[in-house]
Amino acid sequence: MPDPILSARNLVKHYDGIVATDNFSFDLSPGELCAIIGPNGAGKTTLLAQLSGELEPNSGQILYLGQDVTGLSVHQRAGLGFGRSFQITSVFADFTALQNVILAVQAQVGHSFRFWRDASTDPELVEPALGYLNEVGLGSRANVLVSSLSHGEKRALEIAIALAGKPRLLLLDEPMAGMGVEESEKMITLLLSLKGRISIVLIEHDMDAVFKLADRIIVLVSGACIASGDPEAIRLNPQVRKAYLGEGETTC
Repeated sequence: MPDPILSARNLVKHYDGIVATDNFSFDLSPGELCAIIGPNGAGKTTLLAQLSGELEPNSGQILYLGQDVTGLSVHQRAGLGFGRSFQITSVFADFTALQNVILAVQAQVGHSFRFWRDASTDPELVEPALGYLNEVGLGSRANVLVSSLSHGEKRALEIAIALAGKPRLLLLDEPMAGMGVEESEKMITLLLSLKGRISIVLIEHDMDAVFKLADRIIVLVSGACIASGDPEAIRLNPQVRKAYLGEGETTC
């Protein structure tokens, strides 16, 4: 087995006596897509926030390519190869799709970018930005204001922005939230195209999507892992069924 790209070791996060993450550990292999599922309030988003650097655990350790990144910020982790999407789309509504991705490309270029040039006409920024838009199926929508994009297109744009950071790891928080069937299928196709090239941790309530996408599924209840396995094993696990009925145990 290859060394994991991401590891969590005994993560604990609590708020005023409420345990949001309960001694959670896992390893993510290079190119693996691991889905984390669980009932509302299970602690999934809190866990993802710790992995991305938005929240610091009360105890435990996060390793990226063997390096301890527990104390690093979101920005520092992004520089190492972390990409992130959120439950609520985070894009600039008054900019075009292309302008949004150009900003992400510019951030990736960093200090070497020639600030006196118009970013929207600089081929060193525009060409890769268009490439990322094409990759997520938005090439024909490049010059459309984000405010005029559909919900699904905005979610795809957020993936394009994340890809502009050249991530080795993507942390995706409900990328199909609020989508209809057609838009969900497009997102599934997009994520399948990334699978194997980029390691992905996916939080998602759409179980059809999870079973189509995931190499492995982890089930959280009250911040603790109650089951982990391939999609078929999770589908047949009676403990998981109980968890979704509110009767689950909290031992993995």
